[in-house]
Amino acid sequence: MKTYPFLSLKEITSPMASELKQAVGEVIDSGWFINGAKVTDFEEALATLCETKYAIGLSNGLDALRLILRAYIELGIMRKGDEIIVPSNTYIASVLAITDCELTPIFVEPSENTMNLDISRIEEKISKRTRGIMVVHLYGTPCWSNQLKDIAKKYNLKIIEDNAQAIGARTTTESINGTFTTGGLGDAAGNSFYPTKNLGALGDAGAVTTNDEVLANTIRAIMNYGSDYRYHNIYKGLNCRLDEIQAAILLVKLRHLESENTHRKKIAAIYNENITNPFIKKPASENIQNCVWHQYVVRTEQRTHFKAYLDSNGIGNDILYPTPPHLQPCYKEYSGLELPIAERISNTVISIPISSLTTAEDAMEISRIINRFQ
Repeated sequence: MKTYPFLSLKEITSPMASELKQAVGEVIDSGWFINGAKVTDFEEALATLCETKYAIGLSNGLDALRLILRAYIELGIMRKGDEIIVPSNTYIASVLAITDCELTPIFVEPSENTMNLDISRIEEKISKRTRGIMVVHLYGTPCWSNQLKDIAKKYNLKIIEDNAQAIGARTTTESINGTFTTGGLGDAAGNSFYPTKNLGALGDAGAVTTNDEVLANTIRAIMNYGSDYRYHNIYKGLNCRLDEIQAAILLVKLRHLESENTHRKKIAAIYNENITNPFIKKPASENIQNCVWHQYVVRTEQRTHFKAYLDSNGIGNDILYPTPPHLQPCYKEYSGLELPIAERISNTVISIPISSLTTAEDAMEISRIINRFQ
């Protein structure tokens, strides 16, 4: 039986192996392994991609979000106990960044169709302690609108993008900075380059992108033990630097990002056209135009049965995410919240193959197999 892998990092990386080995070799030969030329070059390339003035390479995506909030606290823009609006349907990292800075997450339900934050629900959750809105471009779909910009302006709120899953995505609605690319839409963005991402390192890596020079400089200090220059520490900082080797790898992978995203869009289009099973709900039409398809997520009320069916037919799959943050054991204090849309989504979502390993022929056959599901 032919199998259709959900993801194989070895196979995805293999076509770039010689480029990657050369890039790593250049770092080894340079003898400079932290804060070198590769990090600088990657930061410049990432800022160009995201249409921002600044990019700060970091250890991972969670640290990127944490340091944005920590910097706002150090600058007096936020204080511990202040509130940050965050979607109830997201990976837990979005929430961990907030609580780690001793800020308070205010969960807002997603749109049932897009599964992204329902912007029409934000204003009713704003209080005198609200200082920011964290939007998550879930599964590769931009979460952005003029309404969001207007709300932020009206209440003087910072917009923080969790851009972990949407690198290279664009929106038809201009940002507050006049750009159209995720990572440059809001006041600051946290980016993740975990190996499974469309732009993935060979280990942990992340970055902040922003147009705010003061914020960028503050993050640069905090990430490097709180120092503004060597052995001079103005903050009780952290060590969250991006390794030179990972920056070199990301520079190589960045050259392939557009083709990766284009391929994913092609596979998604095949699924969108050919999956017709009434028991399977495809991504909403609002998701299609601007999505870079980090995941292709369908929904079904019969998920357990459907997953077993996919497994028996050799179709790789994953559930992202089976438990919303407010129901995780570490957040017992939020377990009593009524967030039925997030819970309904978490009980019905399942992802099918969409990486560069999935050919057009594979996508057609996967569609046919899914259409036979009863």
